[in-house]
Amino acid sequence: MAAGGSPDAALNFGDGAVLPYSPAKVKAAPRGRTSSWSSLLLLLLGRTRKLAKVRLLLAAGVLLVLVLLASQVGPLMGWNHQPSLSASSPSRDGYMVLINTWRRNSLLKKAVAHYASCPKTDAIHVVWSENDPPPESLKTYLRNIIMSRSRNSHKPKLQFDLNEEDNLNNRFKPINGLTNDAIFSVDDDLLVPCSTLEFAFTVWQTTPDTMVGFVPRMHWLDEQVSRLLFRVLHFVYNHLEDQVVDF
Repeated sequence: MAAGGSPDAALNFGDGAVLPYSPAKVKAAPRGRTSSWSSLLLLLLGRTRKLAKVRLLLAAGVLLVLVLLASQVGPLMGWNHQPSLSASSPSRDGYMVLINTWRRNSLLKKAVAHYASCPKTDAIHVVWSENDPPPESLKTYLRNIIMSRSRNSHKPKLQFDLNEEDNLNNRFKPINGLTNDAIFSVDDDLLVPCSTLEFAFTVWQTTPDTMVGFVPRMHWLDEQVSRLLFRVLHFVYNHLEDQVVDF
């Protein structure tokens, strides 16, 4: 390599090739190495961003698959749960009383008069399974007793659900004109106190997807005679107060 920094100096690369000395090329050599590193870093950053996007897309795809699978588990397992309406829904402000009767008009009159006096009673349906339709005199009497016994400004609506055959399962048939979510099904010879019925209704409002009812039957062991006894209806209500069960 020639000594000095004159324009006439030359660069010898050791293989016999001699190039004229160029200060611009000498200054540009370090810049070229820096530019190479910068390009490499940019390339790596670009690839990292692409990998991040790929991972994000994969995660979104996996999440979507899990959501679709979860939505299909219920129908596959036979679960058809419907979300509950709000407890403040108008259809849940009160209940309908469904009274099953059979040729006991005197008991029916007492039952209608009693349940009409309960504050949350919105409607009273009578399951009528006799061959002859209910007489107009009975309908008129029941409507009048509802008007006189109800303490609400909105009087409970009375409706007879007529059936062509006598069957205890008639009470489980679909109800026409139903406007309440809560239905209290009861026989004409059972009068549940209004306070007890209100408590049961309050319990139902906390879990409206379940059934709430009373326990008018019980078994227990009589130690004196060493045998199992079975009691129903009035005996139970006289010995146990406000038996309410959520099942």
